[in-house]
Amino acid sequence: MSLNQTLAVKPSAVALMALMAATRFHHFGTPFALPDASLAVFFFAGLWLGGRYLFALLLAEAVLIDYLAITKLGVSDFCVSKAYGFLVFSYGAMWLGGKWCRQFTGLSIATSAQRLMALVAATSIAFLFSNGSFYWLSGRYPNGSFAQYIERVAMYYPPYLTSTLIYGVVIFGLVTVVKSLLAAKATREAL
Repeated sequence: MSLNQTLAVKPSAVALMALMAATRFHHFGTPFALPDASLAVFFFAGLWLGGRYLFALLLAEAVLIDYLAITKLGVSDFCVSKAYGFLVFSYGAMWLGGKWCRQFTGLSIATSAQRLMALVAATSIAFLFSNGSFYWLSGRYPNGSFAQYIERVAMYYPPYLTSTLIYGVVIFGLVTVVKSLLAAKATREAL
């Protein structure tokens, strides 16, 4: 691969970066803003694009957005702590989950189910890194206990997983529709 190919702008990478930039300001979303799509962005970047430079670029974008949100837009810095660095592992889990998901090709119900399970597994691992590190290392819960941690998991895991799954289903669905339309067009043109 040449340097020009490595540095070439990929529209899908730009689209994923734009999605993260548009949604990262509200972790769980509000009535006026979509929830954070960062997990889905890393998953799909790993699935379709790969490349360690893109992973590093997406990490830099996430940090820059967080910095701007906190310093310029008044977003709370509550989640920024010693545990913030563990987001690298969370996003790495999503990226690797996407790369692992590459093996599931085709347009079938079985393939869709396999992709969905890969997304669930990657998101669950990412949650353990981000939530676990925040609970145990952030200093926000000095008298934390395993029972209290389980209560926090029950509170935060469902929206964490749900928003990522919604993004995943929508993006997989859109890509499947586009691929089907392109295949139908190619078939018509071949006749």
